[in-house]
Amino acid sequence: MRIVAMIMMTVFVTGCTAANDAADALARDRAKTVVNGVVADKFPGVNAAPVTDCIIDAASAGEIISIAGASVTGVTQSTVEQVLEIAARPDAVKCIAENSLTLLGG
Repeated sequence: MRIVAMIMMTVFVTGCTAANDAADALARDRAKTVVNGVVADKFPGVNAAPVTDCIIDAASAGEIISIAGASVTGVTQSTVEQVLEIAARPDAVKCIAENSLTLLGG
């Protein structure tokens, strides 16, 4: 009986992990859409995709969810400020600098 319970628990946890991974991927995708728009608006002419990736990677899970929400409710000044604040973090700045050749079109 214990083995059956352990198998059921493993199946349940695996299912939860898959659902969480899917939800995380969806939130990151929606947040990337928002961040990409903010970057394109604030830094015209810059290849926004690598900057967006750096900002998303520097954001916490809560920030990603908050930014992703703006894809439904609309981007506010608060959303823009949040994106720019994340972009100014040392990890994001380093990432953006390391990808500068991409940003310059190289």
